[in-house]
Amino acid sequence: MRGRFISFEGIDGAGKSTHLDWYAEQLRRTGREVLLTREPGGTELAEALRELLLGQAMDALTELLLMFAARRDHLERRIRPALASGTWVVCDRFTDSTLAYQGAGRQGPEERIRALAGWVHPDLWPDRTYLFDLPADEALRRRAKARAADRFEAEDLAFFERVRAGYRAQARAEPDRFLVIDASQEIDRIRSILAADCARMR
Repeated sequence: MRGRFISFEGIDGAGKSTHLDWYAEQLRRTGREVLLTREPGGTELAEALRELLLGQAMDALTELLLMFAARRDHLERRIRPALASGTWVVCDRFTDSTLAYQGAGRQGPEERIRALAGWVHPDLWPDRTYLFDLPADEALRRRAKARAADRFEAEDLAFFERVRAGYRAQARAEPDRFLVIDASQEIDRIRSILAADCARMR
């Protein structure tokens, strides 16, 4: 039986990364094999591309193509083999991030992104996507207290407002796949929501 594919999404500073290890451990406690990974990244090549994407200035189309190049390698080398073996994959970001960041944030054509997605992974989208939703100004305050900003985290408030709107539009379009979580809640409350949803999945 194919494993399930779970993605965590949200604007930088929303707090999704706080819950990734915890969520993977909840799955392991039920006896499931779990691969916890991230995008861009997850393979040696994709991690090298991640370094370029986070630190090197580039135009929007180059950025978009590198995102999908990293994703293709990640899918072929790790995600697809894991799912085929029955492993559950928990991924920090997937193509929904590209639609939100390179699409809504950079104001790139959505049809171009979906065309690339249809080429790179026409048969595979997450079974469940958790969207950690937080106002962009609050996320900005959280990021200011954290590590030094990378190229994306350094974008202005208007950029992240567009990204958040892009995410919310995706969640409205696919309510059966997305679970939108109010990321302003306490950690324990968020984890109770995640645990309850996880228990319903088979």
